Amino acid sequence: MWPDEYAFLLDQAEEVDLHIPPAVQDDGSPGKAITRKALKVRISQQDFEKIWPLAEARYRVGGRLLGKAITLITSNPHYRNWHPSDGGSVENISDSGQHYTTNYVIVHFLLDDVRETAEA
Repeated sequence: MWPDEYAFLLDQAEEVDLHIPPAVQDDGSPGKAITRKALKVRISQQDFEKIWPLAEARYRVGGRLLGKAITLITSNPHYRNWHPSDGGSVENISDSGQHYTTNYVIVHFLLDDVRETAEA
């Protein structure tokens, strides 16, 4: 299960389709293009660093995504176009009057249906 402490990161997630171009087969023939469902999320760099150890593993999720599983894309070469990218930054002022910058990252989670086997 996706850790409850990070569930808030998926609240503003946008469902998107990733269109993966066809790869050339071993025999030289063109492969088939693939479309995968995914979640696109803009999160703070600090939060991204916290969830980095969860990358490339599949987790079930709850809430509005109940029955789905996610996988954070970070270094899989098949998904290089959707590796974490710059999400900009926002300048803020703390309650004490100090200026600070919050950096953001755009990340993608592969989104799959969870299939359970049932005994007959």
